[in-house]
Amino acid sequence: MLLIPAIDLKEGKCVRLKQGRMEDATIYSADPVDMAGQWVEAGARRLHIVDLDGAFAGKPVNAGVVKNIADAYPDLPIQIGGGIRDEDTIQAYLDAGVQYVIIGTKAVNVPHFVSDICSEFPGHIIIGLDAKNGKVAIDGWSKLSHHDVIDLAQKFEQDGVEAIVYTDISRDGMMSGVSLESTVALAQAITIPVIASGGITNLDDITNLCKVEDEGIMGAITGRAIYEGTLDFAEGQKLADELSAK
Repeated sequence: MLLIPAIDLKEGKCVRLKQGRMEDATIYSADPVDMAGQWVEAGARRLHIVDLDGAFAGKPVNAGVVKNIADAYPDLPIQIGGGIRDEDTIQAYLDAGVQYVIIGTKAVNVPHFVSDICSEFPGHIIIGLDAKNGKVAIDGWSKLSHHDVIDLAQKFEQDGVEAIVYTDISRDGMMSGVSLESTVALAQAITIPVIASGGITNLDDITNLCKVEDEGIMGAITGRAIYEGTLDFAEGQKLADELSAK
């Protein structure tokens, strides 16, 4: 089980939002490159970056910061989401040293886009499905679509995506525990890995996720908990490694 620290970028700074609300942002660091270094030192084996400004603008806004992080830690696999809506953006991120790009809104709105980019960039495409009550949200969580999470995930699996990042919006940034039931249901419905996101609060959440790891949950993204200290990242990854080895 991979514990993946999140760096959410807003105006070049590392922040966290509550339930995706841009007006409800807490700044944790003015130096995201230094922040990434802290997580590397704590044992991170992958980094999750979200360009929040990009998600709302529909195009990258903090790409320069992402490149700086990739340059500083060339051996660290990075997955980036937020405002990725075309092939040129994907190519630019891969050229900058990013390993995986996460497609959200465009994947839902233009489904054939996913099969196209999976053919063009095999091994590098992850889909982010952010849901509320089983329905997928788009446009920076500002709108709920009519699409069912599992139906979409099965379609994207056929297209050849690497993994699904699944976020339960109602849990994100609220530190109220992981939405285990819906995460497991999704993982059981597909064969590609699921990365859980939203609600991780403490070591108990890591333990609970590791219990269902074999259902197809390869990792978990954590943000507010590691910034506010309810979860020690190094301890969490160590626990996950120990439980996964059993």
